[in-house]
Order: sequence, then structure tokens, then C-alpha cells
Amino acid sequence: MKIGIIGLGLIGGSLAMSIRKHTEHTVFGYDIDPQVMLRAKAVEAIHDTLTEDMLPGCDIVLVCLFPQLCADYITSHADAFGAGALVIDCAGVKRCVCEQVEPVAATHDWTYIGGHPMAGREFSGFASARANLFENASMILCPAASVGIEPRELAKRFFLESGFKMVRFCTPEAHDQMIAYTSQLAHVVSGAYIKNPLAKSHRGFSAGSFLDMTRVARLNEVMWTELFLENNDLLLPAVDDLIMRLNQYRDALASADPQKLMPVLREGRECKEALD
Repeated sequence: MKIGIIGLGLIGGSLAMSIRKHTEHTVFGYDIDPQVMLRAKAVEAIHDTLTEDMLPGCDIVLVCLFPQLCADYITSHADAFGAGALVIDCAGVKRCVCEQVEPVAATHDWTYIGGHPMAGREFSGFASARANLFENASMILCPAASVGIEPRELAKRFFLESGFKMVRFCTPEAHDQMIAYTSQLAHVVSGAYIKNPLAKSHRGFSAGSFLDMTRVARLNEVMWTELFLENNDLLLPAVDDLIMRLNQYRDALASADPQKLMPVLREGRECKEALD
């Protein structure tokens, strides 16, 4: 198949590398940065540049931009995608993109599915892209109810053969609800945690716990501002829930009573053990 990738940042670049590593598909890519295009060709992440006139010939188009840019690109190129093509965005929130793109796709002869590769790094850009980024990752797909079984199965096979460990289907609403907790809240916690003045003196006193807690504080604030605000109706309750639970720990500590603190700690351990 001919695969087109729009945006060769961390996710788009890694997808290109992973597809080339695991499949025989022909990969065409485009990025607004000419230097990224040169590097992508130099390391053979892509076979060639994806030009506007090549877009109709792509069997699958992966749009790897910020959420609103994904929606803008797909809707503005609605007449350019080929008949029977599968168009998938890879933005980190799904409702805001799907709500804009699904009505447009319904009036054309190509299929749209909202997607989100569940992998990442604390560094952004093509220079941080890796062919093995998705080896233990899941790909979330959010097709509209009108999307048939054949494009769903095509998308699933494609991502599994391209290096993903698993593919999960869900609604955009379910995706955004879970992402508010599993990803966005973690970035909020990490950013708040690293602001403690003691962080400046951590060397020699920190090990795995500190590194785990602070890794994702190194974020792209432009992208994450958009992700947070597009999902703030679901992220805010997750933050409120965390604050409520932190207050339980605070109250137990303030009591200086081991009989109050121990159950709070035990509950956390038991929740983790149940997940494992």
C-alpha cells in the first residue's frame, strides 16, 4: 500500500520509521520544516516527499498534527483524498477532531477514523522519533458508527503489522475520559511536582521515583495547552479527584496518628496490586 504521513514530528516520524521497519509499504511524508524533510529522507524514514498531487493515490493517510490542525487539514483536503482511502488522525484528543471531520467524511467516498497512538517521549520533534516507539504500545481507534467492518479491520491489521502491540476500539468520548486520567493528569502532576524548590537540590538524593515523577514535566507547552483545554471538561474532574485524595493523605499526616495514615497507604498499595 501507499502510506501518506502529514507531519513528521515525534509521532509522525516514528510511525514512518516503524512502518518502514515492519512492512513493505511505500511511505510518503510531508512536514512544513524543510530541514525535517531532508533528515527524514537521509535516514530513510520515508521513501519520498508527499506532494499534493500524490495524495489521491495514497491508500492510508495518517495526519499527525496538533488537534485543530488535524481537523483543518482533513476538512480542507476532503476533495483530495482518493476513493476508498482510509484517513486517520493521530491527535491526543478525539472528540474535538471527530466532531469536525466525521460530517465531512460522510459526504465523501473515503473513510475517516479518529486515532491515537498510545506512546510518546518527553522530547518532541523528528530528532526524537524512534522506529521502536510503538513496540509495546496500543493504538486507539475511534470510528463513527457508520464506519463498516472492512475499514475497521484494515486499520487494525495495518497498525498491528506496523509494530503496535494491540489495537483498541472505543468512542471519542470514552477515549477522552480515559486520556484525561491516564495521560493528561499525569502531566499535570509531574509539572506541579517539579516546581517544589527542593527539586533544584535533588542530585545525589533522587533515584527512580523522582525520575518517574518528573519525566513528563518536560513537555511541549503549546501542544499540551491545546490538549488540556480541548479536554478540560474531563480533565478538571480528574484534577479535583486527585486534590481530594491528596487531602486525605495530608489530613492523615497532620494527625500524626499511624492508625489514620496506615489505611490510606494500604488502600493505595492494594489498588496497585489489583491492577498488576
